[in-house]
Amino acid sequence: MSRPKAPVERDCRPCTACCDGWVRITVAGHEARPTSPCPHSTGAGCDDYPNRPLDPCVQFICGWRLGGSPLPDWMKPNEARVIVLFGRTQWNGLPVDLAVPVGLKVPPRALDWLKSFARQHGRPLLYTEQVRDAGRFTGEQTVYGFGPPAFQEQAGQWNADGVDW
Repeated sequence: MSRPKAPVERDCRPCTACCDGWVRITVAGHEARPTSPCPHSTGAGCDDYPNRPLDPCVQFICGWRLGGSPLPDWMKPNEARVIVLFGRTQWNGLPVDLAVPVGLKVPPRALDWLKSFARQHGRPLLYTEQVRDAGRFTGEQTVYGFGPPAFQEQAGQWNADGVDW
């Protein structure tokens, strides 16, 4: 009898959405944020990939790369323009997934897919939108909740409290 094979992680390259500051990371003292990517990001990969630090680079695995990910192939962050982080937090004992746009906001096709997934699996969803001032990204995000009304209220409170996702 053969052992079941573990799901294989997908290769992130050439995607650099996490490196380009759409999720909050600090690499060797440099805080990546929209318009200020990791200094090693080429926009098509890492110029020092073999020597990238364990934290956050090696340890960061977005929902698309996660072994056994339910996300379809077209949801690769650089293509779908969204980074999904499964189980980012908990609410009332339920895992809460987070969707962070690669750009201003999560595109409708991806958001519709994520909302359908949330409904089917009973997983509340947080999704963010980048805040801009005078057309420039501020690094701040507005948080929205999809799920039961009480969860949406909680998401509003997290947003009011300035919780950093």
